[in-house]
Amino acid sequence: MERTLAYLKPNAIQRTLVGEIISMIEAKGLKIVAMKLLLMGRDQAEELYREHRGKDFFEGLMKFVVSGPVVLMVLEGDNAVRRLRQLTGSTDPQEAAPGTIRGRFGVTARRNLIHASDSVESAAREIGIFFKKEELIDYTRHIEGEF
Repeated sequence: MERTLAYLKPNAIQRTLVGEIISMIEAKGLKIVAMKLLLMGRDQAEELYREHRGKDFFEGLMKFVVSGPVVLMVLEGDNAVRRLRQLTGSTDPQEAAPGTIRGRFGVTARRNLIHASDSVESAAREIGIFFKKEELIDYTRHIEGEF
């Protein structure tokens, strides 16, 4: 089982898409093992996007992601990173496949509704920015087996 980080950006919350996006994630078979609503701090945002520091879009991205509440989730499942990335779709909504989150709801590449970790290693690092180990809940869904 892999774990990955997803977060719904401020525009997903502003556009009241949280429920629909979470429904898509759950329908893909990914299990939510932690979730929270928060205002991302500048330090957290800079750590999350550290590989983009110095790029022309970095400052705008920082202003955007700290501009309002976000919904952070740790998701678990077989090949969770790859499955979530496929469901998320291309960064540019104009290029995202129909049926993906960005293909269905996206408007612009710079405000693309959702972040999804790009590797197992990135997921572990990113989860650690926002969640303490004790906030991650191990549980079995009824559909997964016996109690």
